[in-house]
Amino acid sequence: MAFRKSTIQKQLAAKLAEFAPQGEQMQVAFQAITGPSPWVDDLPYVRFIMIFLRKYYFVVLTQTSVVLIECSKWSGRPTNFIAAEHFSTAQFTDMQINPVWSKVFYQLPNTVAPERLNVHRRWRTELDALVARLPRRFQAA
Repeated sequence: MAFRKSTIQKQLAAKLAEFAPQGEQMQVAFQAITGPSPWVDDLPYVRFIMIFLRKYYFVVLTQTSVVLIECSKWSGRPTNFIAAEHFSTAQFTDMQINPVWSKVFYQLPNTVAPERLNVHRRWRTELDALVARLPRRFQAA
């Protein structure tokens, strides 16, 4: 299991090269987990249940698109391609930047409801880079 951000980003770049169009390169990438606030994991027995309910993703921004890659719950390595869409059509809403766990809602292509993505402060600079690239109407208040 990789713990260093640089190692994780190298693994992610290798995985992205498998299905990204030619010439597309990773500009910003961060890890996110779905579900309710991660603070509920501190309650007794909840952490064990949440391991099976949460999904773990990498959100990757390239020059033109947003790519979502699933990662392993156990090793943290990128595993499967989930979705990709052009950056201009990506819908990030209801951002809340917090000191430890920030949250953002992302509307996956072909889904009805947006998915809540929780981002740890370890990935805060990458999340800030995403916020800076978003059109003004989606920016956090």
